[in-house]
Amino acid sequence: MKTQVAIIGAGPSGLLLGQLLHKAGISNVILERQSPDYVLSRIRAGVLEQGMVDLLRQAGVHQRMDAEGLVHTGFELALNGRRAHIDLKTLTGGKTVMIYGQTEVTRDLMAAREAAGAQTIYEASNARPHDMKGEQPYVTYEKDGVEHRLDCDYIAGCDGFHGVARQSIPAETLKVFERVYPFGWLGILADTPPVNEELVYATHERGFALCSMRSNTRTRYYVQVGAEEKVEDWSDERFWNELKARLPQDLADKMVTGPSIEKSIAPLRSFVVEPMQYGRMFLVGDAAHIVPPTGAKGLNLAASDVSTLFNILKKVYEEGRTDLLEKYSEVCLRRVWKAERFSWWMTSMLHKFDDNDAFSQRIQQTELDYFVSSEAGRQTIAENYVGLPYETIE
Repeated sequence: MKTQVAIIGAGPSGLLLGQLLHKAGISNVILERQSPDYVLSRIRAGVLEQGMVDLLRQAGVHQRMDAEGLVHTGFELALNGRRAHIDLKTLTGGKTVMIYGQTEVTRDLMAAREAAGAQTIYEASNARPHDMKGEQPYVTYEKDGVEHRLDCDYIAGCDGFHGVARQSIPAETLKVFERVYPFGWLGILADTPPVNEELVYATHERGFALCSMRSNTRTRYYVQVGAEEKVEDWSDERFWNELKARLPQDLADKMVTGPSIEKSIAPLRSFVVEPMQYGRMFLVGDAAHIVPPTGAKGLNLAASDVSTLFNILKKVYEEGRTDLLEKYSEVCLRRVWKAERFSWWMTSMLHKFDDNDAFSQRIQQTELDYFVSSEAGRQTIAENYVGLPYETIE
């Protein structure tokens, strides 16, 4: 079998890239080691930057998002009980974010790909890229016990942090930057109304908390826990009590609780690998970088990678601009590192660090107070939160 672009991974980044390529008349095949139901069972982020919203509209998969998604013009910071509003729309000249779950984005992209008749091979195990440095790369995989070969012009590794794409690149050619944080996020999903019409990021002497949502009837809440904590040690009652203790009293008093429908602990890390390409294979999204979820950048960074790779490949096939291929990593990394910085900053400012001395604690409090009380500081937070602009490919 032969195609122009082989995509490893049918998560939102692989599906979005495939949809954009298909609309541009560039053939592609997606290989996914899991089943469609498994892919849709992943509970992930739900805050979409303006740039990703625009990209989904460009891909023609925006109808349900526009009908069911929640446009947020701001969010709140709760600083040890004091509430401060970040007016995104005013501070950024009209930009907003969209609350629409990653699972729903994936579902929409799957439906669009099926309707278009584009090929996704699910339960394709042991996928392996070959000859990435050559003129004719290919991917081998197994399906129903039979090995297959997919010849292509280019390979997109959209298979996540633990995927095979990055692992197929010789380790000595990659430079890894990583910071592992000494805590995680315990999160629950519940069919309860949101406690606030906008997201609330709370810092408290007991630790960080986040009040988020997937819709007007489904909420996603998080509390900071130690890295050694086990999810089975947290009953729903214990979680709700801890969350309320970290929120301003007026929010805690009106919070509607209920049974969790999903509960998990996510470790926090910052991770970047350079370069993001190896010959004719390009790393996209979590395959190349991870951010703490505090700044809502993970899925959105993957989307900006997709935009960059799509626009480069479009110029390659339409204009013969193969010179642009070597710019992929450079362009992506400029935006990646800015998002890494913002996510690190949000994490550093809002979480409790047990090893912080008294001086460090005061600096943390003063830094956050300065940014929130300054118009320029709030504008910096807002422009990073709605997402920095995508770089034009020329």
